[in-house]
Amino acid sequence: MKGLTKYYKRIRAQFLLTAFCILAAAVLFVPSFPAFEPEENNVYEIWLNGVYAGLTENAEGADALLSQARAAAVSGGGNAASGDMIFMEAELECRGRTELFGRVDARETIRENLQAILEDSVLNTLQRAYTVKINEYTVNLRSSEEVLALLNACLDKYDTEDQYTVELNVDPGRELNVLTASVRRTQELEEEKETEGAGLEAFFAETLAQAEPARAQSFEALDYGLVGLEFDDTVEVVEAYLMEDELTPLSEAVEQVMNEQAKEEIYEVQPGDTLSEIALEHSLPMEDLIAINPSLEDEDSMIRAGEDLIITVPEPELSVIHRELVYEEENYNAPVEYVDVDEWYTNQEETVQEPSEGHRKVAAVKTFRNDQELSDEIVLEEVDFEAVPKIVRKGTRIPPTFIKPISGGVLTSSYGRRSAPTAGASTNHQGTDWATPVGTAVVASCGGTVTRAGWASGYGYVVYIQHEGGRETRYAHLSRVLVSVGEHVDQGERIALSGNTGRSTGPHLHFEIRINGSAVNAVDYLE
Repeated sequence: MKGLTKYYKRIRAQFLLTAFCILAAAVLFVPSFPAFEPEENNVYEIWLNGVYAGLTENAEGADALLSQARAAAVSGGGNAASGDMIFMEAELECRGRTELFGRVDARETIRENLQAILEDSVLNTLQRAYTVKINEYTVNLRSSEEVLALLNACLDKYDTEDQYTVELNVDPGRELNVLTASVRRTQELEEEKETEGAGLEAFFAETLAQAEPARAQSFEALDYGLVGLEFDDTVEVVEAYLMEDELTPLSEAVEQVMNEQAKEEIYEVQPGDTLSEIALEHSLPMEDLIAINPSLEDEDSMIRAGEDLIITVPEPELSVIHRELVYEEENYNAPVEYVDVDEWYTNQEETVQEPSEGHRKVAAVKTFRNDQELSDEIVLEEVDFEAVPKIVRKGTRIPPTFIKPISGGVLTSSYGRRSAPTAGASTNHQGTDWATPVGTAVVASCGGTVTRAGWASGYGYVVYIQHEGGRETRYAHLSRVLVSVGEHVDQGERIALSGNTGRSTGPHLHFEIRINGSAVNAVDYLE
């Protein structure tokens, strides 16, 4: 019995030793099983954007794995090579837990899982693009090649032989990388590349030769056609990163930039201009011309040389200045010659010599803005016979103005032929009558000197005022005279009260304007 007890003790000791050895081996040779730590987290679940990515024993390495996964996601999609920028969600979460037995994932496996989750979470891709700004207009294009194609398309309308090309240059005066567009001769750019560093003398000689076609001694020696091309608007190009839906297809951008739209400009009225001629010349309906100019009331409104009018002209977003050397044979008129006459008013003139056309051959540089001719500079001329100028004598003095002599009143009798309103009254009315109550204030229509103030038979009480340039105003049928002969009165100054004196059919004011003794229609002179 004692021997059996000793035998069982030996077996139990061997069992305990064996169990100890197994546990020791597990600790030493199986590191993927975490140590039992009942009071702390010993493993961590990696979650990205709510998706499980793997199990690790070290949460501090999760951020590094995410950075590696992000770089792999970008380069793997080809975006790094193209220069595009991508945006993706990346909300990383580590959830700790305690586990007695379990297997953690390899770091490479977790990184691959994170990369897959990121690629599924890509929000948008920003592409490298170029924004073209022309005044207030902007358009976004995919590449610098498309920018050049757009700008060259604007030149092609006038440069049919591809003599010019667009060049983009960095603007040194801007902090950002802003490119500006300029137009250069294609041949000039090619020669620059071939002879780069050879000096500036040849370049300046070529430029001056192009700029001075007038040096030629014969029409045959001139090189006719396009001699200059440039943009009339500032073109700026900026590199940007944009969404795909923010980019405009090249064909659509060309249509937008070249499509003509009505834009306002200022036109200076020239001597001899009329409203109808201005409207016709600019293909502008008369009612539109009147509507956009507050100074015009109707088609009969007066315009003066030197006055500014607003007109609308069809223009593209990007305007082009082009100069062409042309040969013409033409009849021409010499400029009108004006001789100032200080004693005359500006609305007085007299032609003392009639014009006649001349004939000539000319080579001229015509400058256009889009399709509108701006100037015409003759560089070579051969006159067959001279034009005879028109010579006009024209006054320099500003004529006096006239205002209505009463406020209100009803027009009862106009200037000119009429039926006699009463026995003894004239059938050829010399003035204008306004019915108005007795005692209405009468003012001087224009400043001058009183030459008569009192009774004048059929006119009743009157006032006559003499003005510059042989002009006179008369006021009749007054009830009271308030000025004296020889007195100077200013325009708008009260001179009398209206009445019903003399040969009159009722209370009214008779008003006349006479020029050099002859009565005229006063209404035509009133402001």
